[in-house]
Amino acid sequence: MNQDHEIVALVTAAKGDSLAADELVRKYMPFIRSETAKCIRRGVDDSDDELAIAMLAFHEAVLAYERLRGAFLAFAARAIRSRIIDHQRRELRHRGQLRLEDTEGDDDRELAEKLDTGTDPIGDHTDRTAARQEIAHFALGLSEFGLTLTDIADNCPKQARTLAACHRALNWAKGDPALLEQTVRTKKLPIAALAAGAGVERKTLERHRKYMMALLLAYTNGFEIIRGHLGQMAIVKGGG
Repeated sequence: MNQDHEIVALVTAAKGDSLAADELVRKYMPFIRSETAKCIRRGVDDSDDELAIAMLAFHEAVLAYERLRGAFLAFAARAIRSRIIDHQRRELRHRGQLRLEDTEGDDDRELAEKLDTGTDPIGDHTDRTAARQEIAHFALGLSEFGLTLTDIADNCPKQARTLAACHRALNWAKGDPALLEQTVRTKKLPIAALAAGAGVERKTLERHRKYMMALLLAYTNGFEIIRGHLGQMAIVKGGG
């Protein structure tokens, strides 16, 4: 079995096995680190939130990959680059340093060059610390519900219609703070209330219970960065 066939076999096995997916991420950490370093144009530290983003992007690539997409590692590299650039773009927009028109028509390489200002605004210590703290806080919150980031990636809707239904339920829940508070307090997804209030089928919410729990949690504690990552994760799976 050549290397390409071996990787495809591992990816195929990991699609339906979260433990295998986690092991694949660990196996290819040198590759993930290398691609992260290329994107941020410096060495990678374990505390870098870009590395965490790259690991999630690699996991997303595992879930979204099909043979027709070409070589897996090339596909994963594009996913990593895209997620990191999205993160950098949001950071710069947040600081008012990147206008919307600056991104129109740019490919990843051109955008990366625009982001490389020489001052490394993404590396600002305060912002980086805040991002790491938010990711750690969210992971801790998930653990209280018996969930992990891998669980959420595995449970993202695969079809645009299903994704839209989940977000209708989310939007309805956002208008009922008491329901969100109840969800966090009881650690139970109020499926009946969500289905009735948003006009969504119960079975849709039941199939994506873990993803919905993560969404509701993200909207109860101001997890702005996490909300963006959950949205990007859903786009990758919905577009696959």
